[in-house]
Amino acid sequence: MDTCNVAISDAAGPEPRAAATLLFRLSVGVFFIGGFLTSSVSLLVPQLKLMLSLDYTQAFLVQLAFHASYLLFALPITAFIVGSGYTRAIVAGLAVMSAGCVALAVAQGSLSFALVLGALLLLSGGQTFLQIASNTVVAVIGPARGAAGRLTLLQGFNSLGTVAGPLLSAPLLLAQVDRGREWRPLIGLSAAALPFVLTALVTAALALAYAGHRRVLESGQRGEGFVPIRRLFAVLGESRRLRWGTAAIFVYVGAEVTIGGLLPSVLMRPDRLGAGAVTAGQLVALYWGGAMVGRFAGAWIMRHMAEARLLHLAALGAVALTVTASVLPGAAGALVLVAVGLCNAIMYPTIYALALPEDARAAPVASMWLCMAVVGGAIVPVLTGVVADASGLLESLVVPAGCYVLIAAFAAICREGRA
Repeated sequence: MDTCNVAISDAAGPEPRAAATLLFRLSVGVFFIGGFLTSSVSLLVPQLKLMLSLDYTQAFLVQLAFHASYLLFALPITAFIVGSGYTRAIVAGLAVMSAGCVALAVAQGSLSFALVLGALLLLSGGQTFLQIASNTVVAVIGPARGAAGRLTLLQGFNSLGTVAGPLLSAPLLLAQVDRGREWRPLIGLSAAALPFVLTALVTAALALAYAGHRRVLESGQRGEGFVPIRRLFAVLGESRRLRWGTAAIFVYVGAEVTIGGLLPSVLMRPDRLGAGAVTAGQLVALYWGGAMVGRFAGAWIMRHMAEARLLHLAALGAVALTVTASVLPGAAGALVLVAVGLCNAIMYPTIYALALPEDARAAPVASMWLCMAVVGGAIVPVLTGVVADASGLLESLVVPAGCYVLIAAFAAICREGRA
């Protein structure tokens, strides 16, 4: 999940700058906990697959539920943001996330697959609020040049959470798998519920903090009324770059989520590392850690290289690594798949910034389409699961490889100025 900050231009006065500083400090917590939650949810795929004897298609319903909200609720959430402002949307999103985490903790305690899916859908509703509101603020408020760099730098902090998630959550979520399905309650709940209980507490505290400073943060963020439905589709029709960018976001999120969900199973294979469930889950931190390092490095590289060119190189690198991982045995094959995280690093913020229309007034609506495209994280993993069940786990990596090919095509179009 990507969170918010306000980048004020040089012409801004001291009061807007103070608000921006406050908002940045608050957003650090949102960045971290959002990343922590995303990578922890990915561990539910191997956990539930092994605990409930699911096939890959069924297990990836976890990602379907966690990302379906971006398609189901993006339109009403966009209307709320346009009418109420970014700050209220962020508070609402954090509150909904808290409720979703509590529901997920209860579902983990009972090990009910149906309850898990329902809780994940609620949780993703809160994520959708934050995606649409925060990314628009970061990209629009401040100089248009460098928007991708700002988003990339800020998401580096989000990646800190994605690294911490597997390291801290894997022993709780996957320990019972290594014990042979023994489920030990802890203080009335299963130990697997603890990551989500703690996340609920943090998101509730952040919601209160944002609400407490809403008067300071709402300067310049007042709602402007609801957008007519025809205008929602007109913005998409008017911008070829937005249409291509929406498709690129769809396949990017799908590929990243798919690899994160499959990676523990790949690492547990005897022809790769043969790791235990907890060890494999914790090693996923290297995948998300590559994204963290790459985002900070990418923000610096973009000062010297065109954003579209860097995106093109990263996408081609991801294609090569994913294909290689499907055929290269042993630890080398496992390491190559983990390295895809480094290529993923700059993709989301760069695609997002390149896809936005030049007219800032269209940004909230364009952001809605881009955030709706995150539903790729629901659809691509399930499609990959179908391929894995039919042809094999390693063979299914052709699906995310194909996704990266489309991202490379989008980058090539942007480089040539044809979008």
